[in-house]
Amino acid sequence: MRAGSSIDLYYWPTPNGWKITIALEEMALPYTLRPVNIGAGEQFDPAFLRISPNGRMPAITDPEGPDGEPVSIFESGAILQYLARKTGAFYGEGERGRIAVDQWLFWQMAGLGPMAGQAHHFRSYARKIEPDPAKLEYGARRYTDEVNRLYGVLERGLGDGRDFIAGPYSIADMAIWPWILPEGQGQDLDDFPRLKAWHERVGARPAVKKGRAAGKELRRNLAEDSEEARKAREILFGQRAAR
Repeated sequence: MRAGSSIDLYYWPTPNGWKITIALEEMALPYTLRPVNIGAGEQFDPAFLRISPNGRMPAITDPEGPDGEPVSIFESGAILQYLARKTGAFYGEGERGRIAVDQWLFWQMAGLGPMAGQAHHFRSYARKIEPDPAKLEYGARRYTDEVNRLYGVLERGLGDGRDFIAGPYSIADMAIWPWILPEGQGQDLDDFPRLKAWHERVGARPAVKKGRAAGKELRRNLAEDSEEARKAREILFGQRAAR
């Protein structure tokens, strides 16, 4: 990139946000954090919706996009693929390597992320919204069990002495790693020794540590009993279609 140019990263410190800070750090791309306080509803600001029509972060604006022209991208998986193509790094070796990366990246986007998020919701945040534990029991059990199954998929995928999920270290690892949060998801990594070793291996990388820590001062505990947390839960979990 030209001197002085920087990718704008619209960000909040969540697993999906960490994917992109980790990738930017690994790829040594200059970037500027543009916090989007999802607990205060800033994701519904019209200026942000022009960049991310889904009203979700992360999103990026790259002043040096295709053909040197600016480009905005939403959806963390699409951002990871773009950054990997832009830098020619962390996207497998040859077409077979890219296929391996893409299938695990899409697996995370379609499976692990949504299921782990629901498990965390029913095991934590929902208890502050619905006072009757019996009404939450099925949802908590359903998603906790599904995350357990998905951890098992990773455990098998890391067989045959693999250090990383798609061969060489890649954007697939960067996408999956932030979502391995066993305590909040009702899991025990000791039940998945290959996954545990992989999680520690990836987590020890300096760029992963730096990306994971980006904006840590912004993060709030939405499960606490404060008025701020209550209002944030109303915003995050009471959304309806924009008209």
